Amino acid sequence: MTNWLINFCIRIYTRLTCRIDAPNLKDFPQTGPLIAIANHTGQIEAPLLFAHLQPRQLTGWAKAEIWENWFLRWVFTSWGAIPVHRGEADTAALKLALKALKAGKIFGLAPEGTRNKTGKLIRAMPGMALVALHSGAPIVPIAHWGGENYLANLKRFKRTDFHIRVGKPFQLKVESLKAEGLKVTAEIRQQIVDEMMYELAKLLPEEYRGEYADLSKATRRWLESCEG
Repeated sequence: MTNWLINFCIRIYTRLTCRIDAPNLKDFPQTGPLIAIANHTGQIEAPLLFAHLQPRQLTGWAKAEIWENWFLRWVFTSWGAIPVHRGEADTAALKLALKALKAGKIFGLAPEGTRNKTGKLIRAMPGMALVALHSGAPIVPIAHWGGENYLANLKRFKRTDFHIRVGKPFQLKVESLKAEGLKVTAEIRQQIVDEMMYELAKLLPEEYRGEYADLSKATRRWLESCEG
């Protein structure tokens, strides 16, 4: 009931403060474990996506410092968010993410690892490939833009145009990695997350692509489309 109430309030609040343009959000897969990767621009996209993707069960990593605030601790705990200690190898957080995927949940992931603030993509962090590598779960890119203006618009009592686009599911070629006998180094993890980020960049207007603006550099050595 708490989770339903929070998400209901968020949906109402975001409808009042944003003009949400999400023509294909309804195409988001409704069953099975899934990794949803998104760009990270500010404070609004996480609650908005969490609330509007319901009734799917979702979880994701959030910086452990959030749990120091009683209100945010209440909200993020009701969402089933997983605290992660940034700047260190948090194996407990990784295990909880894999457990959530085994339970058929959506695991939300921001490969950039931190807010880009300007709306333009920054270089993804190699460690963000670990959940996909260990789970083998399908990955769906969700690109959004406009939210970087949210706080400034709110101060002027202006609604924010918030755009969302959902891409086609893909997955990592985990079996190919095993077959080639390759050790998954930090360099390979970086290649993997860069390929994932190009899938996000393709969904964004050109001015938001940032580090991934040159789509001619996009490769799919480690990615493949999901069947069906």
